[in-house]
Amino acid sequence: MSTDPQPSNLTYNQQLKQKFDSLIDDLEIESLHKEYLKSRWLDQVLWMEDRATQMRNWHRRLRLTVIVASAIVPILVALNFNEDKAFDKWLKVGTISISALVTVSSAVEAFNQFGDRWYSYRRSAELLKTHGWQFLQLGGVYRTYKTHAEALPVFTEQVEGIIQRDVDVYTAEAVKTRKRDDDEPEKPPNS
Repeated sequence: MSTDPQPSNLTYNQQLKQKFDSLIDDLEIESLHKEYLKSRWLDQVLWMEDRATQMRNWHRRLRLTVIVASAIVPILVALNFNEDKAFDKWLKVGTISISALVTVSSAVEAFNQFGDRWYSYRRSAELLKTHGWQFLQLGGVYRTYKTHAEALPVFTEQVEGIIQRDVDVYTAEAVKTRKRDDDEPEKPPNS
């Protein structure tokens, strides 16, 4: 009996790792090249898959919070319980609290740009997977090569290009955020 977990019990990333590890092991290339495929390409695929999932989940949670809470606020404002002062007080506190939740959720999403980051990680992960499948099948841009060893330098170049573009997007966003922070006028010291 096998001690490996059944595929249905594995996460998507675990299934990907298991599948690609097996395919890489079966390639007729040097062990150093197999190590590159596992520790650089596959590691980046799995990392970007994980980051894309995290960013998607945060984006959806915050957007859903804004949507639902924004719909509740006008209902609370329209309620009128002036005869019951205690309930009216709690209603006002609840309305203010939910309004604050909308503001904070919206601000956190805008600050962290979870939606944009989700799309960026998803795009990079899919590009890496596409090149991986094409390389493994010697198809697409690798179709003119007779062996994986011959195609590996081109594959490596493609992978590193995708990773570099992802780093460039991240760096550009960090610079933009820094510039925006630097452009804010300084408050004069208290005199």
